[in-house]
Amino acid sequence: MRYISTRGQAPALNFEDVLLAGLASDGGLYVPENLPRFTQEEIASWAGLPYHELAFRVMRPFVSGSIPDADFKKILEETYAAGSGGVFAHSAVAPLRQLNSNEWVLELFHGPTLAFKDFALQLLGRLLDYVLAKRNERVVIMGATSGDTGSAAIEGCKACDNVDIFILHPHNRVSEVQRRQMTTILGENIHNIAVEGNFDDCQEMVKDSFADQSFLKGTRLVAVNSINWARIMAQIVYYFHAALQLGGPARSIAFSVPTGNFGDIFAGYLARNMGLPISQLIVATNRNDILHRFMSGNQYVKDTLHPTLSPSMDIMVSSNFERLLFDLHGRNGAAIAELMATFKQGGGFSVEEDRWTEARKLFDSLAVDDQATCETIAEVFEESGELLDPHTAIGVRAARECRRSLATPMVILGTAHPVKFPEAVEQAGVGQSPALPPHLADLFEREERCTVLANDLKTVQGFVTQHGNRGKPL
Repeated sequence: MRYISTRGQAPALNFEDVLLAGLASDGGLYVPENLPRFTQEEIASWAGLPYHELAFRVMRPFVSGSIPDADFKKILEETYAAGSGGVFAHSAVAPLRQLNSNEWVLELFHGPTLAFKDFALQLLGRLLDYVLAKRNERVVIMGATSGDTGSAAIEGCKACDNVDIFILHPHNRVSEVQRRQMTTILGENIHNIAVEGNFDDCQEMVKDSFADQSFLKGTRLVAVNSINWARIMAQIVYYFHAALQLGGPARSIAFSVPTGNFGDIFAGYLARNMGLPISQLIVATNRNDILHRFMSGNQYVKDTLHPTLSPSMDIMVSSNFERLLFDLHGRNGAAIAELMATFKQGGGFSVEEDRWTEARKLFDSLAVDDQATCETIAEVFEESGELLDPHTAIGVRAARECRRSLATPMVILGTAHPVKFPEAVEQAGVGQSPALPPHLADLFEREERCTVLANDLKTVQGFVTQHGNRGKPL
């Protein structure tokens, strides 16, 4: 399997090199040169498989030529071990919970950090350890988080022998549970940086650092944000998992996806292109609605970033959207490079009408403000007794307002456990937030370690240089 850049000027790489590269050298994002496609019969034959076995069948083509089958199977068995003593607390790994007659929540929050990102980052950590040990190489991970990626990345990579990890989050703009999940994992190779800015500032610093890595003095940067192809690859699996439980591939399924960076929903788009019958993908977002403004009106334009009750989606520049634009433009890298340059200079663009119309055949969207989010949490709790986190509630509201067919099963991606967002639960008026699960019961008593830094690229890069290599300056 070879991977190419969305901007057309970077060399094609194999999976191992793409895992370590993150962002392409031309500023683009890597995508498979050719997407694998499965027949309906092949997909149907996977019904009933344990999650790790399904993951092997879905992801095997993407690592072809880089990881032998036996090694990849072992990595997946460890990643998706479930039940007592496993990585995932629920024996089904990603159980479906029914809200009403044909509406379901896919619970993706039974991993160690109670968020969907565990599915990708538990795998990413193990893949990095495998590849780096083989190469006898040490790397620096630098990532930005709006809340959940950071803790999932640290949890997934904390045991990696050949990694120093630096996670940037916006100071005072993540929930307390989210912050503590990051800052209470202590280790010589773990560094939490609170940037005095917003998430987009953090993300821009990471992108700029990847574009010019000279500050590292020869050490390589690796991405854990959803620009890393391995993250997208892992998320494809649970679309197949959900569909197979609801009659797929003999019937089509619709999905509503809370998304800010477009990575999770892009995985659904790929699942469809790989042969899974998906009739509708709904982009569910909060007040920071750049994706909704594109899907509903062909306007991809920056706006002011607003803090909300769903902080993981407080994003104004959706990195992975470039991967969809690449397909919409016939995989023309030069066209994407020009489009993204226009966006960087002027803050916005529209695409040709026929390309936008093509996207609208599959995608719908809705922006949901905090008031509607709380109303939906209360509504669902009253209807079913299920308590939703604010991101999942946005997914439910979007599903109910944008649904094209009541006959098609609707699956909402349940992206986080409600315990991570007590403020939203309290504002919804449904009682106290649930207790932390046993493995996090003492979270508020644990020691925290974090450094607050100015919103300045050189300051942050200087910190990385000083504290890399397990405390020995790079």
